[in-house]
Amino acid sequence: MTTALSDDVVNSLAPAGKLRAAINIANPVLVQRNTVTGSPSGMTVDLAQELARRLGVTLEQVVIDGAGKSFDAVKTASCDIGFLAVEPARAAEIDFTAPYVIIEGVYAVRADSGLTGNEDVDRAGVRIAVNKGAAYDLFLTRSLKHATLVRAEESFDMFLREGLEAVAGVKQGVVRFVETAPVARLLPGRFMEIQQAMCLPKGRDAGAAYLRGFVEEMKMSGFVSAAITRAGQEATVAPPAQ
Repeated sequence: MTTALSDDVVNSLAPAGKLRAAINIANPVLVQRNTVTGSPSGMTVDLAQELARRLGVTLEQVVIDGAGKSFDAVKTASCDIGFLAVEPARAAEIDFTAPYVIIEGVYAVRADSGLTGNEDVDRAGVRIAVNKGAAYDLFLTRSLKHATLVRAEESFDMFLREGLEAVAGVKQGVVRFVETAPVARLLPGRFMEIQQAMCLPKGRDAGAAYLRGFVEEMKMSGFVSAAITRAGQEATVAPPAQ
């Protein structure tokens, strides 16, 4: 269960009297947009709404189109909470809960490519398109030995425009891209496990303690699982924090 809700917790999580949540629309597993109104929905929106309800404050959704921009919004405290993959480079500058959901990072390559497995991608001469600042960008930056990362705001566009050898991304987004781009094919398996968590600016200790308990309750109660189902997505609810 979450820790007791005190004035310190409310002031820590919503110092402006409202909960400003960074909603990253670049991750199709976590956020979807209504095709008519453009309004975001999905599991991160559900979690933000439930947290605001418990705090007794209004939710302000700050719609952001990229993990790097979402990280900056939380780091600079222009947003009070965010939803990002846990990464060492980020954890040095913002605070994370344990993960609430686990998704996969995968590659697509050109349809006529000789690359057949994830282990083949890390070769000299292979250029990989990534969304700048995404979890898989950070992971590949520290793990690749030979391949070259090409960072862009829209990695799929870069992959097509520049004729790159590979593109990395969240599985659901890559699968959707491959279905609409016959020049590309999906590599089997995954190259990383992406642990998505809630986060907040450093120094908000009361809020951080409450948020950690909140995430554990949301997992154990079935809230996260139900949110995944409502959104029509495929993801694994993260195990309880150790």
